[in-house]
Amino acid sequence: MTKSIIKGIGHYVPENIVTNDNLSKLMNTNDEWITERTGIKERHHRKNRNDSEETTAFLAFKASQKALKMPGLSAKDIDYIVFATLSPDYYFPGCGVLLQEMLGCDTIGALDVRNQCSGFVYAMSVANAFIKSKMYKNILVVGAEVHSFGLDFSDAGRGVSVIFGDGAGAVILSASEDENAGDILSTNMHSEGKYADELCTKFPGSKYGWSDRMRLEPENVTDAEIYPVMNGNFVFKHAVTRFPETMLEALNAAGKTVEDLDMFIPHQANLRIAQFVQQKMGLPEDKVFNNIQKYGNTTAASIPIALSEAIEQGKVNRGDLVLLSAFGSGFTWGSVLFEF
Repeated sequence: MTKSIIKGIGHYVPENIVTNDNLSKLMNTNDEWITERTGIKERHHRKNRNDSEETTAFLAFKASQKALKMPGLSAKDIDYIVFATLSPDYYFPGCGVLLQEMLGCDTIGALDVRNQCSGFVYAMSVANAFIKSKMYKNILVVGAEVHSFGLDFSDAGRGVSVIFGDGAGAVILSASEDENAGDILSTNMHSEGKYADELCTKFPGSKYGWSDRMRLEPENVTDAEIYPVMNGNFVFKHAVTRFPETMLEALNAAGKTVEDLDMFIPHQANLRIAQFVQQKMGLPEDKVFNNIQKYGNTTAASIPIALSEAIEQGKVNRGDLVLLSAFGSGFTWGSVLFEF
């Protein structure tokens, strides 16, 4: 039986660190307020908000180089790319083809996934299906975001803008016939589009006639259309319900229990959500990995960055049973359960 194994992993974040105190100089907020509500102490933003070089695809390129280096593979060994992001370099084309060119891959397929916070989980699920069907052997799965260019750093936007950071994580998912190798044991993906407006960015979108309005009546384009909007309490309430559901679904599908887990890595949306889910599922502190304190919410990049760090720090080792779960805009949610 063909298995899906994580052969390589890497992450990259811009050097520029933005602390809560830095943000307090831009808007009416403070370290205590942000920490209490989100658990975040700092995040990484590219130095120049309008930088045309340090783009989402570029961050993905740097993370991908590290992921390739781990197993000693070259870009020519990759035969498919799945790229998850909500902040692409262009409105179109997607970042997958840009990464293919940057790395120097052959003329392989490149698929872009637009599932926001759940993007990496969706991307891994898709890549796993390709591997298990024996269509591809080495798939580069990426989650990358540059949020900082599109946030409202005024008092009006502080409830959202303090949360997000820039970064990228990449995984090489490979086919293996080794009976002793790890494997992706189960995946699941869900959505509930009736709540789309509770967490979204409306611009640019065909629903709002953005092109003509921006050219002809820019003064009538509102901040609520341009910048991300979030009903925080509503999202929290749904997240803490859907997280346990998708986690148990993944475990049950593989014949595993919560007690079997070696590590749970949730999407780094809010430390309070992660702590609530940890308590609800009865997981001990050493079986949950959080790094939102350092990076903020990097959306599609948050899980691969956290997984990469957990492996670097020796908190995830070969043979461990690991669960990745996410919930976010859409609403979308899902999980990937694997033996590393």
